[in-house]
Amino acid sequence: MEVIYEDNHIIAVNKTCSEIVQGDKTGDEPLSESLKKWIKEKYCKPGNVFVGVTHRLDRPTSGLVLFAKTSKALARLNDMFKKSEIKKSYWALVKNGNFPEEGELVHYLVRNEKQNKSYAYDVEKPDSKKAILHYRLLCKGDRYSLLEIDLKTGRHHQIRCQLSKMGMPIKGDLKYGFDRSNPDGGISLHARKVSFIHPVSKKSIELVAHVPDDNLWKAMEKMAEDNL
Repeated sequence: MEVIYEDNHIIAVNKTCSEIVQGDKTGDEPLSESLKKWIKEKYCKPGNVFVGVTHRLDRPTSGLVLFAKTSKALARLNDMFKKSEIKKSYWALVKNGNFPEEGELVHYLVRNEKQNKSYAYDVEKPDSKKAILHYRLLCKGDRYSLLEIDLKTGRHHQIRCQLSKMGMPIKGDLKYGFDRSNPDGGISLHARKVSFIHPVSKKSIELVAHVPDDNLWKAMEKMAEDNL
């Protein structure tokens, strides 16, 4: 359990690509339950521990997940997410290609529940939802490019779907067009940074999650930091 930040109201964790945030049909223990056990053990709490889920990450995605430790914080964080007052940025590894170094992608996404997949269109379709993101190239290696992505909307599989639509599928993402899987079964999409005003203390908070323990990720992270 890599805890990035903790106070009386909030706890942030760096999720691995094998973990799920909330319970699903697999029956695997979700991160929310693991966190309850961790808090209970760390603080020797006798009763039930409260951990509220404020947002989700796809299972194959790694990175920063924010949880609430009180019901008050949960209600306020949920409201802040709805109002887009919490800014999230992601890092993605994609194959090198002939694409602009920076851009805004606007599509209309249609979700297929049976396939658990979204499809991107350039024009509005029935039951579609508008999806907007901004990306910029941080660095380029021999085979892969590292993109930083700022979400303007929060749609199902939005980053995966929109990048794939532009011919930039994320490394390891078979569902959205990459040609082979990653050894760990995850995809090279990482929730890198979250910034917000603390719902109780009103202090400005910025949290950063280290990339997965993987040679390519580490090399690209170093290259990006050297370019700053």
